[in-house]
Amino acid sequence: FYGKKLGKSLEEDLKIREFLNKKLGKAGIERIEIERFSGKVNVIISAGRPGLIIGRGGQGLEELKKSLERAVFPNLVMVKSSKSKTELKLEIREVRNVWTSAPLVGQWVAAQLEKRVRFRRVLKQVLDKTMVNKGVEGVRVEVAGRLDGAEIARTEWLKRGRLPRQTLRADIDYAQVEAHCTYGIVGIKVWLYKGEKFE
Repeated sequence: FYGKKLGKSLEEDLKIREFLNKKLGKAGIERIEIERFSGKVNVIISAGRPGLIIGRGGQGLEELKKSLERAVFPNLVMVKSSKSKTELKLEIREVRNVWTSAPLVGQWVAAQLEKRVRFRRVLKQVLDKTMVNKGVEGVRVEVAGRLDGAEIARTEWLKRGRLPRQTLRADIDYAQVEAHCTYGIVGIKVWLYKGEKFE
């Protein structure tokens, strides 16, 4: 069912995700997929702004790969010298439409709240921008915390369109993001309903 090295691989995966999320915060990361084959680790990064990661002539990608190797696989250099096949490969994929991806919508909301934009205005903008897209049939955005610097924390949400959360077939993209504001952390939850899956 699972290999003997599962614990070590899981630890490495967590380190890779933590490192990339911290390093590439502004690039708008939607998801990080990690594939493992015999002696090879393939990291696939889906990002809204891949140009920030790749850099001029792929220079940024090479630097990222080297720093990731140093941070997560410190023994990789030793392994390479002993003619082992272990190697790390980075692949960048572009997210075509930012407004059809819940993690990227959540990151945009967080960025706006950190700039001290009024939360109601931000929520209304999100509903307008997401519902324009053909693939999105419904959206719900929830924010919780000291909204607009209020003394008492509360939860507010706005919804537009259909969002059947009890239907198992429903294709719902969900994300949870934190906005680090001057008056504390604001939690953000985003649900995007993209129709039903019949697979």
